[in-house]
Amino acid sequence: MSPLDPQDKINVLFVCMGNICRSPMAEAVFRDLVKQQQLIDHFEIVSAGTGDWHAGEPPHHSTRETLRRHGIEPNGLVAKPVSQAMLDRADYVVAMDYENLADLRTWRIQRKKISRILDYALDVDIRDVPDPFYDGRFELVYTLVNRGAEGLLQQIRETHNL
Repeated sequence: MSPLDPQDKINVLFVCMGNICRSPMAEAVFRDLVKQQQLIDHFEIVSAGTGDWHAGEPPHHSTRETLRRHGIEPNGLVAKPVSQAMLDRADYVVAMDYENLADLRTWRIQRKKISRILDYALDVDIRDVPDPFYDGRFELVYTLVNRGAEGLLQQIRETHNL
Protein backbone atom coordinates (compact mmCIF):
# COMPACT_ATOMS: atom_id res chain seq x y z
CA MET A 1 0.00 0.00 0.00
CA SER A 2 1.40 3.39 -0.93
CA PRO A 3 1.64 6.19 1.62
CA LEU A 4 -1.44 8.38 1.91
CA ASP A 5 -1.45 11.97 0.78
CA PRO A 6 -0.80 14.21 3.85
CA GLN A 7 -4.34 15.56 3.77
CA ASP A 8 -5.68 11.97 3.64
CA LYS A 9 -3.87 10.93 6.80
CA ILE A 10 -5.83 10.06 9.91
CA ASN A 11 -5.17 12.88 12.36
CA VAL A 12 -5.17 11.98 16.05
CA LEU A 13 -4.87 14.75 18.64
CA PHE A 14 -4.24 13.83 22.29
CA VAL A 15 -5.14 16.51 24.85
CA CYS A 16 -4.44 17.02 28.55
CA MET A 17 -4.09 20.13 30.70
CA GLY A 18 -0.49 21.29 30.23
CA ASN A 19 0.80 18.94 27.51
CA ILE A 20 3.82 17.84 29.53
CA CYS A 21 2.69 14.57 31.17
CA ARG A 22 -0.28 12.59 29.87
CA SER A 23 -0.92 13.77 26.32
CA PRO A 24 2.73 13.69 25.18
CA MET A 25 2.97 10.21 26.73
CA ALA A 26 -0.14 9.19 24.78
CA GLU A 27 1.28 10.72 21.60
CA ALA A 28 4.56 8.83 21.98
CA VAL A 29 2.90 5.53 22.93
CA PHE A 30 0.38 5.72 20.09
CA ARG A 31 3.08 6.66 17.59
CA ASP A 32 5.14 3.67 18.76
CA LEU A 33 2.17 1.30 18.37
CA VAL A 34 1.43 2.65 14.90
CA LYS A 35 5.09 2.21 13.88
CA GLN A 36 5.14 -1.35 15.23
CA GLN A 37 2.13 -2.16 13.05
CA GLN A 38 3.79 -0.45 10.05
CA LEU A 39 0.97 2.07 9.70
CA ILE A 40 2.84 5.31 10.38
CA ASP A 41 2.32 6.57 6.82
CA HIS A 42 -1.44 6.59 7.49
CA PHE A 43 -1.29 8.89 10.51
CA GLU A 44 -0.57 12.37 11.75
CA ILE A 45 -0.24 12.18 15.54
CA VAL A 46 0.04 15.25 17.79
CA SER A 47 -0.68 16.35 21.34
CA ALA A 48 -1.59 19.65 22.98
CA GLY A 49 -2.76 21.15 26.25
CA THR A 50 -5.88 23.04 27.22
CA GLY A 51 -3.57 25.57 28.88
CA ASP A 52 -0.40 27.27 27.67
CA TRP A 53 1.61 27.28 30.92
CA HIS A 54 4.31 24.97 29.56
CA ALA A 55 4.37 26.01 25.89
CA GLY A 56 7.75 25.32 24.34
CA GLU A 57 8.89 22.97 27.12
CA PRO A 58 9.77 19.29 26.66
CA PRO A 59 7.64 16.70 28.46
CA HIS A 60 8.04 16.35 32.23
CA HIS A 61 11.28 14.54 33.08
CA SER A 62 9.34 11.63 34.61
CA THR A 63 7.27 11.29 31.42
CA ARG A 64 10.49 11.05 29.42
CA GLU A 65 12.03 8.57 31.88
CA THR A 66 8.91 6.38 31.88
CA LEU A 67 8.76 6.30 28.09
CA ARG A 68 12.45 5.38 27.87
CA ARG A 69 12.00 2.56 30.39
CA HIS A 70 9.48 1.13 27.95
CA GLY A 71 11.75 1.55 24.93
CA ILE A 72 10.08 4.67 23.52
CA GLU A 73 12.17 7.74 22.75
CA PRO A 74 10.29 11.02 23.44
CA ASN A 75 12.34 12.95 20.87
CA GLY A 76 10.79 16.05 19.36
CA LEU A 77 7.90 16.42 21.80
CA VAL A 78 7.29 20.03 22.83
CA ALA A 79 4.33 21.38 24.79
CA LYS A 80 1.84 23.50 22.89
CA PRO A 81 -1.66 24.77 23.56
CA VAL A 82 -4.57 23.35 21.61
CA SER A 83 -5.75 25.56 18.76
CA GLN A 84 -8.87 25.75 16.65
CA ALA A 85 -6.81 24.69 13.63
CA MET A 86 -5.69 21.52 15.45
CA LEU A 87 -9.27 20.71 16.40
CA ASP A 88 -10.55 21.36 12.88
CA ARG A 89 -7.87 19.12 11.38
CA ALA A 90 -8.29 16.24 13.85
CA ASP A 91 -10.26 13.14 13.01
CA TYR A 92 -9.95 11.98 16.61
CA VAL A 93 -9.63 14.33 19.59
CA VAL A 94 -8.67 12.17 22.55
CA ALA A 95 -8.77 13.74 26.02
CA MET A 96 -7.13 12.29 29.09
CA ASP A 97 -9.93 13.03 31.56
CA TYR A 98 -13.39 14.52 32.00
CA GLU A 99 -12.03 17.98 32.80
CA ASN A 100 -10.10 18.06 29.52
CA LEU A 101 -13.20 16.81 27.74
CA ALA A 102 -15.30 19.60 29.28
CA ASP A 103 -12.69 22.21 28.30
CA LEU A 104 -12.69 20.91 24.72
CA ARG A 105 -16.45 21.14 24.51
CA THR A 106 -16.20 24.93 24.87
CA TRP A 107 -14.47 25.00 21.45
CA ARG A 108 -16.17 24.72 18.07
CA ILE A 109 -15.73 21.02 17.49
CA GLN A 110 -17.84 18.15 16.29
CA ARG A 111 -18.86 16.25 19.41
CA LYS A 112 -18.49 12.92 17.64
CA LYS A 113 -14.77 13.58 17.38
CA ILE A 114 -14.19 13.94 21.12
CA SER A 115 -13.52 11.00 23.42
CA ARG A 116 -11.40 10.04 26.40
CA ILE A 117 -8.53 7.66 25.85
CA LEU A 118 -9.92 5.17 28.35
CA ASP A 119 -13.18 5.00 26.38
CA TYR A 120 -11.12 2.65 24.15
CA ALA A 121 -9.94 0.48 27.05
CA LEU A 122 -13.11 -1.45 27.76
CA ASP A 123 -11.46 -3.76 30.28
CA VAL A 124 -10.36 -0.81 32.47
CA ASP A 125 -12.96 0.28 35.00
CA ILE A 126 -12.02 3.96 35.12
CA ARG A 127 -12.44 6.56 32.37
CA ASP A 128 -10.04 9.30 33.54
CA VAL A 129 -6.26 9.06 33.39
CA PRO A 130 -4.97 10.66 36.62
CA ASP A 131 -2.60 13.59 36.28
CA PRO A 132 0.84 12.38 37.47
CA PHE A 133 2.08 15.96 37.75
CA TYR A 134 0.39 16.04 41.15
CA ASP A 135 0.78 12.47 42.40
CA GLY A 136 3.83 11.06 40.58
CA ARG A 137 2.06 7.95 39.24
CA PHE A 138 3.75 8.05 35.84
CA GLU A 139 3.97 4.27 35.56
CA LEU A 140 0.22 3.94 36.14
CA VAL A 141 -0.39 6.62 33.53
CA TYR A 142 1.80 4.72 31.08
CA THR A 143 -0.17 1.52 31.68
CA LEU A 144 -3.52 3.27 31.25
CA VAL A 145 -2.44 5.26 28.20
CA ASN A 146 -1.03 2.13 26.60
CA ARG A 147 -4.30 0.24 27.08
CA GLY A 148 -6.30 3.12 25.67
CA ALA A 149 -3.92 3.59 22.74
CA GLU A 150 -4.17 -0.09 21.84
CA GLY A 151 -7.98 0.11 21.84
CA LEU A 152 -7.98 3.36 19.88
CA LEU A 153 -5.71 1.90 17.22
CA GLN A 154 -7.89 -1.20 16.97
CA GLN A 155 -10.98 1.01 16.55
CA ILE A 156 -9.29 3.13 13.87
CA ARG A 157 -8.08 0.03 12.02
CA GLU A 158 -11.63 -1.34 11.95
CA THR A 159 -13.22 1.99 10.99
CA HIS A 160 -10.70 2.78 8.24
CA ASN A 161 -10.02 -0.78 7.04
CA LEU A 162 -6.31 -0.62 7.83
